Amino acid sequence: MMALITASTLSILSCGDSDCDESKDMQKPAISEQGIVANPIDCQVYHRGESILFHYLLTDDIELGSYNIEIHNNFDHHTHSTTAIDCELDAKKTPQHPWVFNRDYNIPDGLRSYEATLEIAIPTDIDTGDYHFMIRLTDKAGWQQIHSVAIKIAE
Repeated sequence: MMALITASTLSILSCGDSDCDESKDMQKPAISEQGIVANPIDCQVYHRGESILFHYLLTDDIELGSYNIEIHNNFDHHTHSTTAIDCELDAKKTPQHPWVFNRDYNIPDGLRSYEATLEIAIPTDIDTGDYHFMIRLTDKAGWQQIHSVAIKIAE
């Protein structure tokens, strides 16, 4: 009798509301270059007044949520360490008119794969130099993946 009570108690404690749901999302989403021409990639050079064509494949095992694009200067040579590629950096400098871009984008409900494309205009009055192009992908469960690309903005 005691064994039955113990087994029942353990069963109740180990399976809370949705804890035993086999479809519970336990994996991070993925930012991929597979099967597409991804852009931007490390060490690409863009010019003020041009546009950056963003193109990546976003995937998740259960359901995608949203993504964020952030562009910020790397004039101090900091790193986000998401790739092993080292790009040639300009000399360190103090920002005067750095470009800061930060926007969220929703992904349509129910998708496990989404080919994200955007055209992002580069302002004409920003500092030239080294920048980071950051992609943050979040799935519906809240798991997040980050991909950072080193780019350069020239005259």
